[in-house]
Amino acid sequence: MITSSAQRIRALTDAGGWGDLTLHGLLAAHASDRPGHLAVKDQPNREDLTGDPPLALSWAGLEFASEALAIQLQQLGIGADDRLIIQLPNVVELLVVYYAASKIGAIVSPVPVQYGSHELQQIAGALDAAAVITLERLRETALAAAARLALPGARVLVFGRELHIDTAASKQRCGRPPDDANRVLSICWTSGTTGTPKGVPRSHNMWLATARCSMAAGSYTADDVLLNPFPLVNMAALGGFLFPAALLGCSIVLHHPLDAPLFLKQMQDERISFTIAPPALLNQLAKTPPMWNSFDFSALRCVGSGSAPLAPWMIATFSRDFGKEVVNFYGSNEGISLFATPETAPEPEVRATMFPRPPAGATIATKVVEPESGVELARDGERGELLISGATVFDGYLDHDNAGVFTDDGFFRTGDLVEICGHPGNYYRIVGRCKDIINRGGMKISPAELDVALEQHPQVTEAAVCAFPDERLGEKVCACLVARADTPLPTLESLQDYLLAAGFARFKLPERIEVFDQLPRNALGKVQRFTLQDVVTARAEKSTL
Repeated sequence: MITSSAQRIRALTDAGGWGDLTLHGLLAAHASDRPGHLAVKDQPNREDLTGDPPLALSWAGLEFASEALAIQLQQLGIGADDRLIIQLPNVVELLVVYYAASKIGAIVSPVPVQYGSHELQQIAGALDAAAVITLERLRETALAAAARLALPGARVLVFGRELHIDTAASKQRCGRPPDDANRVLSICWTSGTTGTPKGVPRSHNMWLATARCSMAAGSYTADDVLLNPFPLVNMAALGGFLFPAALLGCSIVLHHPLDAPLFLKQMQDERISFTIAPPALLNQLAKTPPMWNSFDFSALRCVGSGSAPLAPWMIATFSRDFGKEVVNFYGSNEGISLFATPETAPEPEVRATMFPRPPAGATIATKVVEPESGVELARDGERGELLISGATVFDGYLDHDNAGVFTDDGFFRTGDLVEICGHPGNYYRIVGRCKDIINRGGMKISPAELDVALEQHPQVTEAAVCAFPDERLGEKVCACLVARADTPLPTLESLQDYLLAAGFARFKLPERIEVFDQLPRNALGKVQRFTLQDVVTARAEKSTL
C-alpha cells in the first residue's frame, strides 16, 4: 500500500527528505554492526503486568525474534498489505511486531490497551483487519477475551498461544516483498480529542523524517539509553523513541502504564540519558525537589515533554535546581513536528509556549492563515490556523474524504490555532484548537492558556476548562478541577481572583466549577475536552430537572 503520489515521492526524494531506508533494513544493519548492543528491554515489573518474565533483546536478538515472528505470521496466512490491529502494552513483543510486519510488508495498526469494544469495533470496521494481535491479559484486564467478544468474527492471535518469541538463530527466512520506503508501515489513529478517531497511514519515509526532527531536538546519539513511558501507538513514542532508535541503533527501555516511582527508579537504574515525560509528571517533580534528589540522575542529558502546554516555572526549576534542560515537543500523527530547545528558545517563558518557525529549506514548511478566509497571516500578534507540509506529513486519512484536509497548494490544515510572536515573528505560540475556542458573546477564548494557569493553583492537582452553554452569551467558561488530597478546592470567587491577579481579562474568567476525581485523558495524556464538555452539559441539565 502506497499512498504518496509519484510526483510527491520524486520531489521529496530529490530534496533529500525521503530515501530508501526501511525499518527492517535498519535492523539488519544494527544486527550486523552492533549485534550485542541492547535494543529493547522490558520494565522490571513485567510479570506483575502480564504474567510473563521481563525480556531484553540485543539488536541481533531483535533480528532473530522478528524474523521468527514474520515466519509465524506468514504461516498463518498474513502477508504484504494485510492490516493488523495490535493491542499490546509497552512490552518487547510490540517492537518485535513492528519489525516483523516491516519485513513481510504487513501494516501495523496499534491501538491503546484502554480501548474497549466500542473503539475496537469502530477501528475494525474502518480497517478490514486480517487479525488482532494481543496478550491474554494486562493486570486484571483480559485483553484477548475482550477482543474476541468485541470482534466475534475476527482472528485473534495471542502471544503465548498462537504467537511466540524465539530468539534462536535460524537459517529459515521469511518471504519478503521488494523493499520500498514509501510503503505504508502503520495506520495510527487520531488522538480523539475532537470526536471519532480517523486512521492515519504513514510510510517508512514519513516516520524516519519525523524521527530526524526528534533527534535534532533531543541531540540523540547511538550510545543513548532511552526510557519510553508513552504507549507505542502514536507520535510521541513512535516518532520520539522507536524510529530514532532504529536510525541510530541505541537502546530503548520500556515503561507502561505510567508509575512515577518506578519510572524514576528506571531512570536511575538503567542510567537513562534521555526520556520524554508528560507535563504533569515534570510538574510534580518540580514541586517536590526531595523526590528528585532522592535519585541519581547523573546520566540524564535532558528531558523532553509535550502533548500539553508546559509551565515556565517547571522549565526554570529543572534548569536552575536540577541542572537538566527541558525540550518542548509539539507533534501529531499527521506529521506536525516542531520543537523548542535551550538553544532555540533559551528563556523558560519562551520555551514553554513558543516554537521556532522552521527555516527555509527545512524538512517541513509552515504558514499561518485566517481560518475562515484562508488569507495568509504574517504580522506579530496575528492568530490563525497552522498549516504544514513536507517530509513528515501524511497523505490523507484512511478511506476519508480529504478534500478539506489539505489546501490547494498541499499544506495540511492542522486545526491548531497559533499566534505569530517573537521578534520578528519567528515563533508560533499554540493557543488552542480552532474548534476548541470558547465563544463568549463574540469574545474568543483559548482554553489552553487557562489550563496552564489553573494547573499552577496550589489547591489543584489537575485542571482544564471547557465551554458550557448559556442562553444569553452562547458559551461560558467552566473550570474542571481535581483537588489536592490535603486541601479543599478553591471557591469560584477565589479562583476568579487568582486569575485576575495573574493578569487575565475578566471575560475569560470561569463562571462555573465542576469537580472531578480525575480528568478524562487519551492514551497520550491529553485532556479530552469534548468529553469534559459532555459531562459538564449533562450535569447542568440534570441539576435543572
